[in-house]
Amino acid sequence: MPYVNIKVTGGNEAPTAGQKAALIKGVTELLSGVLGKNPATTVVVIDEVAQDNWGLGGMSVTEVRQRNRKA
Repeated sequence: MPYVNIKVTGGNEAPTAGQKAALIKGVTELLSGVLGKNPATTVVVIDEVAQDNWGLGGMSVTEVRQRNRKA
């Protein structure tokens, strides 16, 4: 039983319900097509992580995005 965990930042740039559905469907189809896994037993979990809880380059994603908007 394949288990795939996708982590994305939440907030203003969080994926929509439709985008999440497309990710779940696409990953399931990819595992089925490439590895021959049964879609009925493929688990896909999408975790939204708060931007302040995700670090990149020594800063939170919130700080990185604020810096990029100013640039």
